[in-house]
Amino acid sequence: MHVVIVGAYGSAGVAVAETLSDHVGSRVDQLTLVDNGEPGGGLCILRGCMPSKEVLSAAAHRYQARHDDRLTGDPPTIDLHETVATKDDHVLGFAEHRRSAVHRMASEEGVEFLHGTATFVDDHTVRVSDIDGESGERELDADYVVVATGSSVNVPDSDGIHDVDYMTSADVLDATELPESGVVVGFGYVGLELVPYLKEAGVSELTVVEHDDRPLDEADPEFGDDLLAIYREEFDIEILTNTHEQSVEQTADGGVRLHVERDGESAAIEAEQLFLFTGRRPTVDGLGLEHTSLTVEDGWVDDTMQARDDDYTFVVGDVNGKEPILHVAKEQGYVAADNILAHARGEELVNYENVHHHVVFSGAAVYPYARVGHSRFSADEAGFDYVAVSREASDDGVFKTKMTPRGRAELVVDADDGTVLGYQGLHYHADVMAKTMQVAVEMELDVRDLPDRAYHPTTPEILDGLFRSASKKLDE
Repeated sequence: MHVVIVGAYGSAGVAVAETLSDHVGSRVDQLTLVDNGEPGGGLCILRGCMPSKEVLSAAAHRYQARHDDRLTGDPPTIDLHETVATKDDHVLGFAEHRRSAVHRMASEEGVEFLHGTATFVDDHTVRVSDIDGESGERELDADYVVVATGSSVNVPDSDGIHDVDYMTSADVLDATELPESGVVVGFGYVGLELVPYLKEAGVSELTVVEHDDRPLDEADPEFGDDLLAIYREEFDIEILTNTHEQSVEQTADGGVRLHVERDGESAAIEAEQLFLFTGRRPTVDGLGLEHTSLTVEDGWVDDTMQARDDDYTFVVGDVNGKEPILHVAKEQGYVAADNILAHARGEELVNYENVHHHVVFSGAAVYPYARVGHSRFSADEAGFDYVAVSREASDDGVFKTKMTPRGRAELVVDADDGTVLGYQGLHYHADVMAKTMQVAVEMELDVRDLPDRAYHPTTPEILDGLFRSASKKLDE
């Protein structure tokens, strides 16, 4: 059996390769890894999770310095050249580590790595060109093909968008100069993370277009409302809710004018720069899928990671459009590898299932949002009879001592047996507490069995308060 993995440097592709490489020489005859990354390393390392957290750490330091009245003097400024240089240095190290792991696998007998561009010739033939920068090509006859090509920045097809200069998340991460004013389209995860960075990095006037009443669609309403207040009051960012972009044009002085509709009224926003944080789309351009039976649309990949239109093609990670998060991509990769082996034996495939586990590094990562398991809304939709309790960060003195008193947390537990169903937090260190709550949710622990004794004074005391309140409610 010959398996070809297209996109072998990414997290999902590596996960497939790790599992299948253990079976080369037995159930797998040949494993070919293909990637044209330059430098290779995968989206998370090069343009996503890691570099964004690098620049956010600079924003967090500046935010905390200017919000601490115990410190005197002008707030420090972010040195963009140094920030980008440090980010690049770290990212190159992370990427080298990833490439080394892939190349180690390729040094094993029966495993090969091709640094080139892969294109489908038909459902099970892949042509690889520009191998190591050389002319010529090779055609690979595969029994199974895994597509793990990740995602690319999405640019909406808005009227006038191609007639103006705009900056995407990738541009912002590399920017050593920023304008004094900007207008932001796109206020999902990417926008929520990068908008405070822009503000702390020197974009003094920033206007954000938000389509709904509040951001953070996956959260219960109070969290989105709190986040709006934090951005407006702590970062002095203008957020226009219930607003939709209509068109954009260049102004006489080289800036942009964004035409919007807000509450049924037309308006125009002018700024030096347009920032597009409008999500990502599957990277399938240039793969030659038109030569296969595959059609990229909603539902084109089953939960087994098997393509709907071809049983011998598996699609993992961001490219399948399901849940573009690193740990999900890796888990999908492991499931896909096991399912390839099962399919080859004629056995039933298993679905990939996971507990909701998201973290948004909002508020310059000083006020991150985390959700593990159910919110109240999703628990209602799932038909649970539940008890929900909430707690303000300011209820625990430790947040005040750290000058981060804003935000809240919520716990949802089963009303009958006390099983922890979900946690949401928008507060300092919520990102770290997500791991603790993952254990409670995924192990289906009874909230009454959880110890409510964090070391004092530490921020997990907010969890203690939730555990006690939920236990008391259950016993009433």
